[in-house]
Amino acid sequence: MSANEIPSREVARRVFADEFNDAAFTFKESDDDRAPVYLLLPTGEKANRVFFVGTLTEKDDVGEDNEYWRGRIVDPTGTFFVYAGQYQPEAASTLRDLEPPAYVAVVGKPRTYETDDGNVNVSVRPESIQVVDAATRDRWVVETAERTLDRIDAFDDEGNEYARMAREEYDLPIDRYTESAISALESLEESDGDELGLDGGQVGDAGDGADLQPEP
Repeated sequence: MSANEIPSREVARRVFADEFNDAAFTFKESDDDRAPVYLLLPTGEKANRVFFVGTLTEKDDVGEDNEYWRGRIVDPTGTFFVYAGQYQPEAASTLRDLEPPAYVAVVGKPRTYETDDGNVNVSVRPESIQVVDAATRDRWVVETAERTLDRIDAFDDEGNEYARMAREEYDLPIDRYTESAISALESLEESDGDELGLDGGQVGDAGDGADLQPEP
């Protein structure tokens, strides 16, 4: 197989927790059984993979017969839940070894689950979890705010098919994500330096490595 024939991985979209948790609609763009499944973000973007940075505040082994780790990761807008087991051995090992609180950068695939009462819960199946420092977390907040505001600016553009889908699937005021992005930026001004007192490793410019593949 030539290099040109190697399928490229989907870019990992930067998204804040509040928007991610509002997303409940998934879809495919092909009838192929192996076609990627996308989560539709309320600001009008599809996400097969997501990239976020936050504070790991809790971890629990919720497995019965095998280890199955759940991590609670907080950003300035809300909480992500990640689940890693035997099919995500590296991420599961990282969760097992980490002691909260710790800054982490996560790349993974969104997963949705419909509860008995009809609500949809959203979580992340992590491909990678890396310990990072406060500066990396702060850069991610700035970049994610910029990407969120860019999506909102393009929401009413003619030809924005994912925005049209978002309007059809979600009854949510788009301004709420403008407010949360601004609030996230303001939270950086209010926190002076590394509030956890951690010296975590750094992942380049908020995760530019090949394994992370955030949005270009």
